[in-house]
Amino acid sequence: MKIGAHYLGNKECEFTVWSPTLNSVAVQILTPEQQVIPLKPQAEGYWQTKVNDVYPGTLYRYILDDQDAFPDPASQYQPEGVHGPSQIVDQQFEWTDEAWAGIPLESMIFYELHVGTFTPEGTFTAIISRLPDLKELGINAIEIMPIAQFPGDTHIEAALAYRNWGYDGVYPYAVQNSYGSPTDLKQLVNACHQHGIAVVLDVVYNHFGPEGNYMGQFAPYFTKTYKTPWGNAMNFDDALSQGVRNYFIQNALYWLREFHIDALRLDAIQAIYDLGAKHFLWELAEAVDNFSQGQKWKRHLIAESDLNNPQIIRPPELGGYGIDAQWSDDFHHALHALLTGDRQGYYQDFGQCADLAKAYTDTFIYDWKYAPHRKRFHGMSCRDRSPSQFAVCIQNHDQIGNQMKGERLTQRLSFEGLKLAAGAVLLSPNLPLLFMGEEYGETAPFMYFVSHSDPDLIQAVRAGRREEFEAFHYEDDPPDPESAETFLRCKLNWQLHNEGKHKVLWDWYRQLINLRQTHPVLLKKDRNFMEATSDEDKQLVVVRRWCESSELIFVMNFNSSPVSTILPSQQNAQKKLDSADTSWAGPGSQAPEHLSVGKDLKLQPTSIVLYELES
Repeated sequence: MKIGAHYLGNKECEFTVWSPTLNSVAVQILTPEQQVIPLKPQAEGYWQTKVNDVYPGTLYRYILDDQDAFPDPASQYQPEGVHGPSQIVDQQFEWTDEAWAGIPLESMIFYELHVGTFTPEGTFTAIISRLPDLKELGINAIEIMPIAQFPGDTHIEAALAYRNWGYDGVYPYAVQNSYGSPTDLKQLVNACHQHGIAVVLDVVYNHFGPEGNYMGQFAPYFTKTYKTPWGNAMNFDDALSQGVRNYFIQNALYWLREFHIDALRLDAIQAIYDLGAKHFLWELAEAVDNFSQGQKWKRHLIAESDLNNPQIIRPPELGGYGIDAQWSDDFHHALHALLTGDRQGYYQDFGQCADLAKAYTDTFIYDWKYAPHRKRFHGMSCRDRSPSQFAVCIQNHDQIGNQMKGERLTQRLSFEGLKLAAGAVLLSPNLPLLFMGEEYGETAPFMYFVSHSDPDLIQAVRAGRREEFEAFHYEDDPPDPESAETFLRCKLNWQLHNEGKHKVLWDWYRQLINLRQTHPVLLKKDRNFMEATSDEDKQLVVVRRWCESSELIFVMNFNSSPVSTILPSQQNAQKKLDSADTSWAGPGSQAPEHLSVGKDLKLQPTSIVLYELES
């Protein structure tokens, strides 16, 4: 059942809310004139009524059991923030994406961005002017960090009132008011489709934020049976859970239907607990698949998961949930450990060249293998799944923001290291994800930032952030997450992508993406057409990929010194790309343009070279 306020036209609106344990629910119309209209009880705990003489822009709240009034749990817009009234929205929009046929999931190149820091304006519509540059780079899917309404301190300057990564949202149907209106988001999606770019929206179905969370006043949205890092878990399998499941399934369909969103990225699904016979994720995937059947293009679900469990993406007939793709943290951790030398926290489980080689061929390094950091066996083999069902990266909002000062790899690696990292990700058979600014070596950090109005909550957030880094024995305190300055420092310096080495790096990324999108070998994403080997002494990883007509070999040198090796091939090879070339602002390549069988290949420190075998 659809929930929320649905404007029917002709000054009529239908209100539907789920409150199975209440005795009465009424809608309080606040503008232009106040009135209170009771809702009628429906089956399974729903309440509903139609109201005349209301218009888009009308403000309203629900009065529960003739006592307190709260915003709509399925509010489509919160113009005054998380504590203010909800607003009726007319979803009519003049779409001009009739020719849009979608991007096949296996072809997507994700570009993760945070609306508030991607542009100086921090709005949906401000993103539109940058789409031609992203298109030129080769990006065909932007992944927008969560936009569900989150809290802000409205007592300060309006432009700085709302500062949040988005994972503290409490109204999953309401677009963040500081980013723009529902219409503004539709304009962005419409423009993306006109540029041949899909839109992936990051949604959070595992918790609500701490401020403005009135869900428990309406219904049993939470269960004490399970705990998450954010408190009691969402109620997906306890008493009266059917309304919670419907709430989130309808939310997914809402974004796909009303906003033409192409795919949803499901945040941290390991915190979605459901021991019922039909897992919530299975039911969600089924609903999205059914929706896609009647559409011009297929919509997708992509799960963020650290479970290393292919059941998530296996089809239901094989006992899976039917999600289209999932993240593979193992690839990031293996590559990051080699590039940076980090061995703290979960990085202690990585650091060998053999780990990265296995990440290429098997995706999961931990496939029911003992993980020292976890102190248990972890994961399961996913070799029956295509590599193109797994998203990989070397930077994302978490991995940068989890650094105490939000340092990007630009601050941690040499220029040669940045090029090597890009090649490792974009020449893999997996779905690559770039984090905004990575492609030109953005120098601004991406730190953790929030804006709350509750002084006690503010202090709790600050204390929690300090405690998080105490184990790492840092001498400094982390940046204040509540400070507007912390937020402003994270704004991109977009002009850099046309300057000096930043422009070289941008061109390097563009060249790699173009190769990925055009070369027949790189278009072949099949485990049976690939192998990877490693040499721990020399700190080398060698990857062979081939198709029926061609073969590529790329060698990655993680050594800080030059090394020599011999390609594992019985054919001569022609060089296609070398990060050490002076044309890429490198120290100068020592790898020959033409490499004969059995001849030494010399690699510069921290470099990647790509050869195509001659037929």
